[in-house]
Amino acid sequence: MPDAVEVVGLRKAYGEKRAVDGLDLHVAHGEVVAILGPNGAGKTTTVEILEGYRSRDGGDVRVLGQDPQTGGRDWRSRLGIVLQTNNDLAEATVAELVHHFARFFPDPRDPDEVIAAVGLQEKVRTRARQLSGGQRRRLDVALGIVGRPELLFLDEPTTGFDPQARRSFWDLVEALADGGTTILLTTHYLEEAERLADRVLVVRDGQVVAEGTPADLGGRTARQAVVRWTQDGQTRDVRTDTPTQVVLELTGTFGGEVPGLQVLRPTLEDVYLSLIDGGTS
Repeated sequence: MPDAVEVVGLRKAYGEKRAVDGLDLHVAHGEVVAILGPNGAGKTTTVEILEGYRSRDGGDVRVLGQDPQTGGRDWRSRLGIVLQTNNDLAEATVAELVHHFARFFPDPRDPDEVIAAVGLQEKVRTRARQLSGGQRRRLDVALGIVGRPELLFLDEPTTGFDPQARRSFWDLVEALADGGTTILLTTHYLEEAERLADRVLVVRDGQVVAEGTPADLGGRTARQAVVRWTQDGQTRDVRTDTPTQVVLELTGTFGGEVPGLQVLRPTLEDVYLSLIDGGTS
């Protein structure tokens, strides 16, 4: 079976600015893939091309087996799209919006079940403009999934959320993924990518500069560890490829417990910052 998303050599320019410059991407059915990158890296342009909202200058793109530039109504009914911002139909209630959008699809989910799934059952009679930021985002997701999409696009889904709302939203996305929905999301939050994604791509200057699981992105697991401890009232540390051996030596030196012992590996943030600054390892 072909991948849900297949992109080879994608290019898009705005005047002299190359927003996307030979980008390759694939997303398997049932996979959750996160695209990371600084502002202006080409993330949103790439996603808009995949959604069929924007034309491309070059490259081969297939989404659910179709070219997005020529995908028809049947193809679009298989997608779910949650944009960065959406303030349309602000005077309608939650129930009115979800029931209305359900009519656009040939085999929608039950609107009331969708409202419950996103945790808005207490807000069914509330107008969209009266919802909090997190509640409005949940409504956006309800509108994105009511059509029973095979592929769900989430563009910066939790921007502006407080920590509690963000974690509640992550639980919802994980439930969708567990149900077999393929998900492609862009995000600035590294913790979000680490929590949700099976695979992460880092985009810089319109190109993919690294990809892998959150645990091994950019050779993260192969990088040197830092062993840190306290001795004579001072913090000391050493970078090493063999942290276990260093800890054993310290245990011998101290005759047991090592004061303030820490063994630190590079975080996803450390690796990400090195990649967008031009590093490759």
